[in-house]
Amino acid sequence: MAERDTIQTELNTYADLARTFAADESVADKVARAADLSAESLRSGGKLLAVGNGGSCADAVHFCEELTGRYRDDRAPIAALACADAGHITCTANDYGFEHVFARWVEALARPGDVLVALSTSGNSANVIRAVKAARARKAHVLCLLGKGGGQLAGTADIEWVAPGETADRIQELHMLVLHTLVGAIERALTR
Repeated sequence: MAERDTIQTELNTYADLARTFAADESVADKVARAADLSAESLRSGGKLLAVGNGGSCADAVHFCEELTGRYRDDRAPIAALACADAGHITCTANDYGFEHVFARWVEALARPGDVLVALSTSGNSANVIRAVKAARARKAHVLCLLGKGGGQLAGTADIEWVAPGETADRIQELHMLVLHTLVGAIERALTR
C-alpha cells in the first residue's frame, strides 16, 4: 500500500500546484497578451522560436509542432521552430561551448519582431540566458516560462510565467499547460 500512497501524493501535488497556478488570474492575462503579441508577429511575417534544455527542449519541440502541424482543429500551419537539431547543438557546443548553443541559433534566425519562447525550470540556464540576450539584441520579443522564483531570467522577458513547484517535473507540467493554452489562444488571435 505504501507505493500507492506515494503515487497518490504525486498526483495530489500536481493537482494542488495546478490549482494554485490556475487561480492566479495573471497567468491567463499573460497568455492572452502573449497570444496577441505572437499573432502580431506572425501577421507581419515573423515567427516563433523556442529553446530549452532536456525536458524543456522536448516541451519547446512539442509547442512548435502543435503550431506547424495542428493542435485541436485543422488550420494553416503557423511559423514556429524549436532549437533541437542535434547537428547544430553538438557542433556549436564543440566549437564554442554549450552555453552558446541557443544564442548562436537565435543570432542566425531571429529577426526584429519575432518571438522567442525560452523555457528554464531554474531560470539560471546559461545557454537560455544567452539566447534571451541574443533575442533582445535582434529586437525580438521574449516570452519566458520559468520556475523556482525565476532565477537570473526573472524580469528579462516581455512576458513571463513563474510556475510554482520544487521539482523540474512539476514545473515542466505547468509550463506545458501554459504552452498548450497559448497555442489555442494564438490560433484564435489569428482569426480575429
